[in-house]
Amino acid sequence: MGVVIPLDEGKNKMASVQPLVDLTKGDMERVNQLILSKAGSDVQMIPEVANHLISSGGKRLRPMLTLAAASMFGYAGDHHVKLATSVEFMHTATLLHDDVVDESDLRRGKSTARTIWGNQASVLVGDFLLGQAFKMMVEVGSLEALDVLSSAATVIAEGEVLQLSVAKNMETTEDDYLEVIRAKTAALFAAAAEVGPIVANVGRSERNALRSYGMNLGLAFQLVDDALDYGGKAADLGKNVGDDFREGKITLPVILAWRRGTAEDRTFWRKAIEGGESDEANLQHALGLITRYGGLSDTIARAQHYGTIARDALAPLPESPWKSALLEVIDFCVSRVS
Repeated sequence: MGVVIPLDEGKNKMASVQPLVDLTKGDMERVNQLILSKAGSDVQMIPEVANHLISSGGKRLRPMLTLAAASMFGYAGDHHVKLATSVEFMHTATLLHDDVVDESDLRRGKSTARTIWGNQASVLVGDFLLGQAFKMMVEVGSLEALDVLSSAATVIAEGEVLQLSVAKNMETTEDDYLEVIRAKTAALFAAAAEVGPIVANVGRSERNALRSYGMNLGLAFQLVDDALDYGGKAADLGKNVGDDFREGKITLPVILAWRRGTAEDRTFWRKAIEGGESDEANLQHALGLITRYGGLSDTIARAQHYGTIARDALAPLPESPWKSALLEVIDFCVSRVS
């Protein structure tokens, strides 16, 4: 059983993505239609695998960021729809690849594609979706947008490899961990937000503001995700509580508990994470150590810090419903632990 993390700020408990959902509803319908169209193939297994994950209930926050970041500057074309779809395909491909690398059995409460169709199919369908994403980027005809998203794809892949290099290594530092999540998660948030002002053809300052917003929102989002693995509920996570522990992932709650613990505590962590002794009893002991040494509360504090940076990034921009919705997304991401 996880440890539910309380938050002090009452406003976060009421935060919602609904304002962003409402504002992007029309464009998201177009994105969803394009997703279904571009996920199609004469090779039967491709749409089966793709639709298994695409239809599994994710909030599609990243493509909504692209739509909002273009619309807040008055963009009225359709390039942002294609780029938002590209962003979602990049994200979906990453999930398919992640589940193979992590040997995950559950994603958003459903069996992962790899457990149904196998690892090879999951990787290859992920590659297909990446190919479709880049085709849509080319159709948009913006070299700047193509540069931002293709660079993000490279950084994400580097993050995957970096995570492998630090897996089950208790000497991993907080800086190492932040480098991984900046590459694996935050880079796509940043790119998704940045391509909006690019297609809206606004200035560099607006583009930088949205990129900073996306990067720091992504860091906050992943920090909360990693706290939820030890302090959430399976129904909310869409996976089992403690999966990161069982897979030997080095996340911030573990890093903090390791560095603040006793020699005896560090012996436990080496056996559990590096030695793979991750049974239920050891998970409960790990939860106790993480709670004792403030691993959860301080991880959430870090998330709130990056959320504040994301909020400050948007501060110079004119007030609008779009800006308000993007700001509320920050509170929503952090409030997921409440």
